[in-house]
Amino acid sequence: MLLYFYLICSLVLLLSLAVNLQKTLKALKIAGKKLLAIIPSLMVMVILVSIILYIIPDTMIRDLLGSENKYFGLIIASMLGSITLMPGFVAFPLAGILLSQGVPYMILSSFTTTMMMVGILTFPLEQKYFGTKVTIIRNSLAFLIAIAVALITGICFGELF
Repeated sequence: MLLYFYLICSLVLLLSLAVNLQKTLKALKIAGKKLLAIIPSLMVMVILVSIILYIIPDTMIRDLLGSENKYFGLIIASMLGSITLMPGFVAFPLAGILLSQGVPYMILSSFTTTMMMVGILTFPLEQKYFGTKVTIIRNSLAFLIAIAVALITGICFGELF
């Protein structure tokens, strides 16, 4: 799948170069500068996430999320997932591991949704590009949506009541 994506992007880039060489080169220079500007922030985020995942053992996460009190687990899962933004290719395999260890779907839903939509550690990076007000509103709405999605998941799987 990824190979097709690269192939399509390469073809579109070649088409753009053929249509207007100057504009395409200018766009590539702008994209390169933006990439270089964002790399330090991304590296800080990756380092912080790595440190946090190293500090918090998997068994501790499983014990907290798979507890008998689902509402407590939901709150903990939402808070843990909100620590940082992670892409789905990281969040879903982690959810699969937690599911195999007995964590309910409702809690996994909250954990993965907040993990992909809310980011406390990525707040400075997001704030830099969108501003403080937009970042706070976006993260707050994403958190509430994640809770709603988790509750709906709990209803669908009969885990809520």
